[in-house]
Amino acid sequence: MSTIEKNIAKVAARIREAAQAVGRDPASVGLLAVSKTQPAAAIREAAEAGIRDFGENYLQEALDKQAELGELPLTWHFIGPIQSNKTKPIAEHFDWVHSVDRLKIAQRLSDQRPAELPPLNICLQVNVSGEASKSGCAPEELPQLAQAVAAMPRLRLRGLMCIPAPSEDPAEQRVAFARLRALRDELPLTLDTLSMGMSQDLEAAIAEGATWVRIGTALFGARDYGRPQ
Repeated sequence: MSTIEKNIAKVAARIREAAQAVGRDPASVGLLAVSKTQPAAAIREAAEAGIRDFGENYLQEALDKQAELGELPLTWHFIGPIQSNKTKPIAEHFDWVHSVDRLKIAQRLSDQRPAELPPLNICLQVNVSGEASKSGCAPEELPQLAQAVAAMPRLRLRGLMCIPAPSEDPAEQRVAFARLRALRDELPLTLDTLSMGMSQDLEAAIAEGATWVRIGTALFGARDYGRPQ
């Protein structure tokens, strides 16, 4: 087995054990491989080991990899901050967007989603920890934003996403994830997705209901941030 294959097996075991520990079906937790800064060859290797969902933060890098891997049946998720001038290619080339945090971006994605494609799956990013450095709408802004996005014809609002302040304490980790779950459950909408949890805190996220865990380092190793964006 290659290193990536071994890492996928380890992460799958962590997901399975974390789900079973809280009485959840492990199949209800999706593994989203965060492939930003990773070469196309690493994505191909992960795909050969059974991974189908890949998350990218940097648009041009992602488009280059999509072109190189076009023959593979992959599902592409955009998970990074979104600039207004990047919405058209995101709307055209991705299946999911996890990082919508304002109405203007959502409206542009809906307007620019090609008619021949199914509606774009959307998660609204919420700044659950109140960090000035983090993207995400404020929790009090969420109800109005969610109602507006749910009404957009070329989008399908699926749920919420968060990137909490890092913590080594599993109890603190769970508090942040529980807040996102509560915010989703308070909305008068039927939403099936919680995109939360990364390599260091996936167990806490799964305990609080994560349906996507976004895993990079534990699958691919440390990132090379010297790669062009």
